[in-house]
Amino acid sequence: MAAPRVQAALVHEMALELGFDLAGVAPLRRPHRAREFEDWLLAGRHAGMTWLERDRERILDPRGTLPEGRSLLVVGLGHSRGAAETVEGARVARYAAGRDYHNYFKKRLVRLARRLERLGLAGAWRAVADAGPLMERSHAAEAGLGFESKAANLLHPTWGPWFFLGELLLEAEIEPTPAPPAGSCGTCRACIDACPTGALIEDGVLDANRCLSYHTIENHGSIPHELRDAAGEWAFGCDVCSEVCPWGSSATDTTSRLGTHPVLELGVLGWFETPARRWSQVFNGSVLQRPARDGLLRNGALTLAARPSDEGRSTLERALDSEASPFVREAVYWALARAHRDEGRVREALDSAEAREPDESARSRMARTRRELL
Repeated sequence: MAAPRVQAALVHEMALELGFDLAGVAPLRRPHRAREFEDWLLAGRHAGMTWLERDRERILDPRGTLPEGRSLLVVGLGHSRGAAETVEGARVARYAAGRDYHNYFKKRLVRLARRLERLGLAGAWRAVADAGPLMERSHAAEAGLGFESKAANLLHPTWGPWFFLGELLLEAEIEPTPAPPAGSCGTCRACIDACPTGALIEDGVLDANRCLSYHTIENHGSIPHELRDAAGEWAFGCDVCSEVCPWGSSATDTTSRLGTHPVLELGVLGWFETPARRWSQVFNGSVLQRPARDGLLRNGALTLAARPSDEGRSTLERALDSEASPFVREAVYWALARAHRDEGRVREALDSAEAREPDESARSRMARTRRELL
């Protein structure tokens, strides 16, 4: 059996051979930011992400996922690329512009675990690609993949904030990666100052209740009125805090790694024209499926308000009649009122929609829109 230090070097080499850009090992134990996570939950900063509360114990101690585990192998995969947008100019978080990274990532993680098994360097194992109960940034920092930033993400000297994280929980005990020199944001507050909704309430603390990424992806209801103008052109996610970060300005372009999914070329108007029965087929392989059809159309309606056009107005007017979801209809109503409030034709459409709206909560939000905008 190889010496522990040789084992660690071998694991790192295999991870890079399989296409990962970063790799490091940390002990499988309670994360060093556990107390901060508990305080964050108690303050309700997780908004509607109830699974974080449900999986709280396993997040606070990953040995609940693998009781016999001793090591945590953390890998990073760069996803830096230029700003991504639809044909109308609606913006999409850069990581979501290509094909779904989860499958790409998970296949390589499992392949790595199988190689480690053959060398006797795994034992029992579990693979986690983004969706598991782990404080992955905290563990990744301990494994030497970067330092935790004021934007509550992880920064690497080469990749900045533009990389995915994944983990292998291993029964085998592998020597931890030596900690690199500590990084720091210093006095920089670019991310905090640039956040369009003030979601970064203090250094390293994000309030999901105000975060556009949360509301355009994980929120399955209505986006709060007070955040809609700030949402602007963001149809999925938000990259503002990463785009203003000096650490990510020179990261290597990796567009070819995941490509660009055709739904960006289809655009927001095309999304509205795609019938529900074809939605899964058209969006197959795209991360943009995450908020489901109703969530993405809700977001799309708000982007059409930010970039008014005759085509957008016609699409929104049709959606008032054709969409089944009350929170989509309400978002469409708001978008028409915000972008085309003075047009008689639009007023007639809004009057008709409000009068026949069967959903009481949607009708209430429509009435609020009328008071605010008309």
